[in-house]
Amino acid sequence: MFRDLTLGQYYPVDSVIHRLDARTKLLMTLIHLISLFVARDFLAFGFSAVVLALWIILSKVPFGYIARGIKPILFLLGISIFFNIFWTKGEVIWALGPISVTKEGLIQAAWMVTRLVLLIFGTSLLTYTTSPTQLTAGLEQGLYFLRYIKVPVHEIAMMMTIALRFLPILTQETNKIIMAQKARGADFESGNIVKRAKALVPILVPLFVSAFRRASDLAMAMEARCYHGGDNRTRMKPLKFTRADYLAFSLAVLYFVIVILI
Repeated sequence: MFRDLTLGQYYPVDSVIHRLDARTKLLMTLIHLISLFVARDFLAFGFSAVVLALWIILSKVPFGYIARGIKPILFLLGISIFFNIFWTKGEVIWALGPISVTKEGLIQAAWMVTRLVLLIFGTSLLTYTTSPTQLTAGLEQGLYFLRYIKVPVHEIAMMMTIALRFLPILTQETNKIIMAQKARGADFESGNIVKRAKALVPILVPLFVSAFRRASDLAMAMEARCYHGGDNRTRMKPLKFTRADYLAFSLAVLYFVIVILI
């Protein structure tokens, strides 16, 4: 499961989406997320899926690579399907004693799964096509107006980027710990759910120790380089809007309007 966690990883390739400004991609992702909650029927979801598929093709990120990010949340999807199918009242299609499946429950479960999958695909595409440095700069400049009300924008953007950057690192560390524990005879696959949960303790303890050690090393490295936040800092590659950014943002707004009309 941990090998399939690809969220937060940057996929380096030369594409139209990769060359867009980080602020443009952040706005497009925000529009995509809002549109998923505005959509109320499968026609709107289908249109969103087609548009997202076109962006994935333009990004040159393999679809299979993005789809791997769904595997770690299959359990969450299963729970959502179960509760929506068996706990939604409406027209009964099948019943067995107190358990019943309703037409409205099936529709609600399909909506929930579709929304979650499209949401994960859209947000993952942002991290696949934007390096951590660009993402930090985009978040900081995109939320710059919050500095006027004393919000530490740079620190927030830096924390979010570090958290995303640490995801693949901690995933690799988890895989190493699992392999080491298996080499010592640990069994993580047999037994009931309680036994499997107890078997995770030898993984979580060294994982937390490693995470705190990496965080401490990072803090010491930043202090050794006299890091003092975003005040009076310059960038080697400043962000700059191009015609492609204006075109992409215009298409995103047009997409949002069409979803509302649908």
